[in-house]
Amino acid sequence: MNPRLAKALINGLLIGATMVALFPLLWMLSVSFMPPGGASALPPPLLPKHATMSNYRELFVHAGMSRYLLNSLLVSSAITVLSLAFNLMAGYAFAKLRFAGRERLFQALIGALVIPAQVAMLPLFLLLKYIGLVNSYAGVIVPGMATVFGIFLVRQYARGIPDELLEAARIDGAGEWRIFMQIVMPLLKPIMVTLAIFSFLAAWNDFMWPLIVLTGQEHYTLPIGLASLAREHAQDSELMMAGAVVTVLPVLLLFLAMQRYYLEGLLLGSVKG
Repeated sequence: MNPRLAKALINGLLIGATMVALFPLLWMLSVSFMPPGGASALPPPLLPKHATMSNYRELFVHAGMSRYLLNSLLVSSAITVLSLAFNLMAGYAFAKLRFAGRERLFQALIGALVIPAQVAMLPLFLLLKYIGLVNSYAGVIVPGMATVFGIFLVRQYARGIPDELLEAARIDGAGEWRIFMQIVMPLLKPIMVTLAIFSFLAAWNDFMWPLIVLTGQEHYTLPIGLASLAREHAQDSELMMAGAVVTVLPVLLLFLAMQRYYLEGLLLGSVKG
């Protein structure tokens, strides 16, 4: 086959696959600007005949979407900051610090990856209920403070830090905390960006755990708020699509803006050590 023809065929297939993947998102955005009932016509219109912002006004003025948005920002930001702190320290410790049972403990953590998250939800819920964290922001934030995947990712990257650099700092009299803050942290910046994006996206999109632990509507995050809104306005497709846009658009823009750093960090973490 002619190389130019093969290249054109491959590019055409990729463009076609991209359009298939993007079409639902673009149609969701289009429907969100349609007046009530506008998407129910047959055949369904691709573009609104008379674009309107009424659906977004309804969401933020009467449906409480602004509160859900602030809740999601609060919970996702807190989880991102705390998971960065704990995952970085734990990953570095497993990579560079020697302590009794280090390898066995790390193997146990890796083994926990094969356990479905749903299995741990009931005992975790009972534990949080016992300490009084059910129906609170802390009930959502505390379980996300550290993850096995985050520890593993940091450990793999931190193994590439030269031991000689750390030993030289110790010989100069630097303590472990100073070594971690002034030497290790700057070297972990690529994986920090990746882990921060991953943690924020996971926390923002999480539906199951907040649904279990949050019982008061004032604490709802965006995914739960959108689900509760769907029960009240099941026939209002335009309003639901506007809510979906509000839920998806912030993290989509964040990922598109930071995807280069995200992918670089994943690739570096997979080859270090």
